Amino acid sequence: MRFAFAGLAALAVAMGIGRFAFTPILPMMQLDAGLTVADGGWLASANYLGYFAGAIGAGMRHASRVPGVVAIRAGLSAIVLSTLAMALDAGFPAWTVLRFVAGVASAWVLVHTSAWVLERNSSLGRPILAGILFAGVGAGIVVAGGFCVLLMRAHASSASAWLLFGIVSAATTAVIWPVFQISDAREKSSDVRHRWTRTQARLVAAYGAYGFGYIIPATFLPVMAKEVVSDPAVFGWAWPVFGAAAALSTVGVSLLSGRYGNRAAWVGSHLVMALGVSAPVFWPGIGGIVLAALCVGGTFVVITMLGLQEARSVAGAQAPRLMAAMTAAFAAGQIVGPMSVSLLVGAGDGIAAALVAASAVLIAGAALLLKR
Repeated sequence: MRFAFAGLAALAVAMGIGRFAFTPILPMMQLDAGLTVADGGWLASANYLGYFAGAIGAGMRHASRVPGVVAIRAGLSAIVLSTLAMALDAGFPAWTVLRFVAGVASAWVLVHTSAWVLERNSSLGRPILAGILFAGVGAGIVVAGGFCVLLMRAHASSASAWLLFGIVSAATTAVIWPVFQISDAREKSSDVRHRWTRTQARLVAAYGAYGFGYIIPATFLPVMAKEVVSDPAVFGWAWPVFGAAAALSTVGVSLLSGRYGNRAAWVGSHLVMALGVSAPVFWPGIGGIVLAALCVGGTFVVITMLGLQEARSVAGAQAPRLMAAMTAAFAAGQIVGPMSVSLLVGAGDGIAAALVAASAVLIAGAALLLKR
């Protein structure tokens, strides 16, 4: 149980702060730092590019010789430092580098924490432990989003938000640091060459479709909500609702997937997410924003959980490398997503066209998973 909760905390720092704290802070940076939506897209893409690079590195053969706990600790430390540095008025180029570094570290923490914790919980036969582990992503988003609502109501600066998140991530890392220690031979991954199969390739492709499909609302949901309702006490809650749905859904689906299987639950999650992504297009207003937050937030961590569990089931001892490949494909989709929004907005088009395309890609990913 302590491994699951330590993993929850690690993922909360890596994903809730290292990856997604930028999303609720973006409206604040638009006000006090003069960032545009296009600027936000490029900063988000820098983070996703780092995530892609980190996933590629985690899947390389020489990385398999690094104990998982070393990678986890290094990644958490990098997130703490890069988050604190975002509080400095260093300018757009420096922010771009810092978001890249945070992305690299987040990928390492996600891949190695997932593999490390799932390995230790595999013999217990308790699916709920996987739900607890991956609930960390949503929990981190709830905390980050909730703090940002309070900070916006207090008219605090975006620098104050970054400083607060840096302190929170440092304190959390200090608490869970002793749990992640080398204790036995399982710390060393296999150095045998990975043998790819068609099934594994389809998993990678479907996971990449998921990365492209969810990232546009995941990045710009608070901004879209702000365009509908100007009161931060209202639009600011779009992100905490997103995170709460993510945290609660992993626990529930972890129990259901034992009955229906990871693959079937993954397909269903893709279709629900596709509905949520397109909701703001076909239902303009705050209602569509809330539906998107619930559908996308309620499935995006679920797909992460199901996908990485399916990777462990398919690849066995080579699961960390398959997880890394899937995470890299996911990150590639995320890079294209915000960039497409920046290009479409710059060309005079809105976010709607990108949302429709993302929904179609998600449906295509579901079709890939139906093949055996």
